[in-house]
Amino acid sequence: MIKVGIIGSTGYAGEELVRILSGHKDAEIIWYGSRSYVGQSYADVYGNMRGFVEAECSDDDISRLAKEADVIFTATPQGFLASVLDEEILSDAKVIDLSADFRLKNVNVYEKWYKIEHKAGSFIDEAVYGLSEVNREAVRNARLIANPGCFTTCSILTLYPLIKEHLVDPDSVIIDAKSGTSGAGRGAKLQNLYCEVNESIKPYGVATHRHTPEIEEQLGYAYKAAGRDVSNDDVSRELAEGGMPGGDPSPISFTPHLVPMDRGILATTYSQLSGEMKVSKDEAEEKIRAVYDKYYGDETFIRLLTKGNMPETRWVKGSNYMDIGFTIDERTGRVIAVGAIDNMVKGAAGQAVQNMNIMFGLPEDEGLKTPPLFP
Repeated sequence: MIKVGIIGSTGYAGEELVRILSGHKDAEIIWYGSRSYVGQSYADVYGNMRGFVEAECSDDDISRLAKEADVIFTATPQGFLASVLDEEILSDAKVIDLSADFRLKNVNVYEKWYKIEHKAGSFIDEAVYGLSEVNREAVRNARLIANPGCFTTCSILTLYPLIKEHLVDPDSVIIDAKSGTSGAGRGAKLQNLYCEVNESIKPYGVATHRHTPEIEEQLGYAYKAAGRDVSNDDVSRELAEGGMPGGDPSPISFTPHLVPMDRGILATTYSQLSGEMKVSKDEAEEKIRAVYDKYYGDETFIRLLTKGNMPETRWVKGSNYMDIGFTIDERTGRVIAVGAIDNMVKGAAGQAVQNMNIMFGLPEDEGLKTPPLFP
């Protein structure tokens, strides 16, 4: 039985971890960390867990927790883990971080976009970017996982086969994404109040959203790994060591929008077909479908939709599944690829559990077999 500790268990992502792990046959939660609710019953904070969780909330003493747990999930604000992580913690327990502290390989890029000092730069090279379907082998042997962001998971997985096989021009990528309000966290914020969000849709972080460099970096690794059977994480290490010709990642245009729903992300991506794809629409669609099948055909959690169907957030809600659909715009020479996930599951807690399963040699879908909710 894997002993699990959660720091930040009373945020939305933390509660989702508790919900998923409560049904995991090989995991036992021994620590419900929460800075705001120390000593309070967890089931009083989240009434849906009555009868499932009898424990009280503990503090966020990660050093003490590491002595007791096999794996620690940190569902905390940016900067927390980087401020406390040390070699002793990683020697005692594996860590899966749901914040952005170890997702970016360049400290300067992190500090520029997140506006905080990074205090644990020595662990950045070791951290494995936990995009399960892409970096599975690296995840398997890791002790520190940087769990991807929700927008990034949806955007990268939608585009990854197209970028890695050079079927599209990476300089042409535009991502238009929509998210439910849970993605902004549980904190009380004026802009997220019901009356501020309901019956409206709004863009935010236009040209400044901090998931942008994460998407660019990972798609850049995919492009540079073309024709090689390596993960993005392998390529990131080679680039850091000067082992591959590089250059900056191709810039993308990424615009997120807030929509009045609890959960879900829909990412609509636009990219120009490369020269080798200047063929008929039918031939282009056949080649693109074959590439998606090559990368995702055996994946449990990625569902490639049939021709004429496009993803909807309602068909992935509450699950670790991702739906992908695409079409060719023959008039503009672009492929429009669309992905949908539940931002709290595949975009956060579900992917974190998927990574845990891989790290401990368990079936990858353990605890994650629940089909999507509807209605």
